[in-house]
Amino acid sequence: MANKINGSDTFSSLPSQVDLELLEALLEPDDATYPWNPADEESEAYFQELEQQFGMQDLLEEELTTRSQDFYSHLDTLWSGISLGESYNHNPQQALAFNLQEKLCSTFAACVPQALLNTIATKATEIFAAQQSIGEQLVECVQTVLPTWGTEDLLVLARPFTYAMRSSESQNGASAISNLKNSEWTALSEVEKAKVTLAIASYAFTQLNKSQSES
Repeated sequence: MANKINGSDTFSSLPSQVDLELLEALLEPDDATYPWNPADEESEAYFQELEQQFGMQDLLEEELTTRSQDFYSHLDTLWSGISLGESYNHNPQQALAFNLQEKLCSTFAACVPQALLNTIATKATEIFAAQQSIGEQLVECVQTVLPTWGTEDLLVLARPFTYAMRSSESQNGASAISNLKNSEWTALSEVEKAKVTLAIASYAFTQLNKSQSES
């Protein structure tokens, strides 16, 4: 019975976890203890140091987020390039259309919307080998981007370009956009837009003919 009492006294005399934590806090150096009184002058420096640490952490997290976005964007670009390369290897017509788009954009992008140029390049590549007259091919390209125009009207406007292509007269990008001068595309009349589009389509077919002769 006495042993039980002695064991109980020994157990009760052991310090609790709370006592140990309080003792540890009391034994810590002054600069490592939490400033329990916010009114103390030392407390302000303590809290300023904490704010700086949190600020640095926010900057690091923001930089990490930015870098990760740039990294994944770069991966997407690389993957797109690989996918396009594989696609072009299996589809020569698509590669030809892409090259034609680049040529048209480098020549006309300053004056004509890029979407319009891409559409013309795609359509010209698609019908390049079709059993159509030059005039019909030009008209079909124009109607892809200017669908309100009738075939007969466009054939009349296309005659000068048809004649130039049949006679193998040299045409360049400068002559093809001579009608634009300093005007914006949106400021052109419908007739002017049709003429410019016909000129671009004519230039596109000329480039396709050159690519075919070089291959």
